[in-house]
Amino acid sequence: MRGLGLTGSVLSQSAVHDPYACDLSSYPGRVKASDAPDKLPLAATSWALLGLLSYEHELSGYDIRKWIDWSMRFYYGSPAYSQIYAELKKLEKLGLVTSRVENTGPRSRRLYKITTAGLEAVTWWAREAPVDPPSLKHGPLLRVTLGHLTDPARLKDILEEHIAFVDEMLRKAAKDARWAGADPSWAYAKIALKWAERYYASERELALKLIKDLDEAEANFPKVAKDGDRKISWPAPDYWYEIEKKADAEEPE
Repeated sequence: MRGLGLTGSVLSQSAVHDPYACDLSSYPGRVKASDAPDKLPLAATSWALLGLLSYEHELSGYDIRKWIDWSMRFYYGSPAYSQIYAELKKLEKLGLVTSRVENTGPRSRRLYKITTAGLEAVTWWAREAPVDPPSLKHGPLLRVTLGHLTDPARLKDILEEHIAFVDEMLRKAAKDARWAGADPSWAYAKIALKWAERYYASERELALKLIKDLDEAEANFPKVAKDGDRKISWPAPDYWYEIEKKADAEEPE
């Protein structure tokens, strides 16, 4: 919302960044003009939902989930319907969105619309709130890290399955990036999707390289006698810290 005039209530301190919880028990109620956005008890998902509603059209929970599936899921995850509706309720309780029930179709549906306070809050968040660094949770790579508990053949199967998943995400990200060019107002969403397309292409190459690296890891890994008489001598914690000191010594002053 470039050019939006913000009130003096907008400050530049960190908001709550818990991606799962949003505790309203300590908050007095609806947002007032004097309230600062950095004091709002909003989870990361709530800010994302406000961002989607900042296009200022009324959206149902289903609409929001579809928009997430077309965009954010490629790089930020996709909350369940239950979480989306729970966060929308909290946003409405705070006065950041309003809702109404529409009964014009075969089924009634609740539509949500951002309020002026909500638009000001999410604009502050987009401009001023500290940005959390990406948090990588890579299931296949965790299995590789603990490869001593399995074998290279199984790890290669896991990575092949991962590549199949990546290929599907790459295909869908490329399609959605292409169709995001249908309207110039989606220009920023389009380049985010183009980034996602490049990300999954890179992830594919990294997984293929990792499959090749498994042979090197297996060649270097200590061998154990088939009769089980000789076990692997795992390094003790004291040795971990010794290596840590040596590694830290390489860091520039």
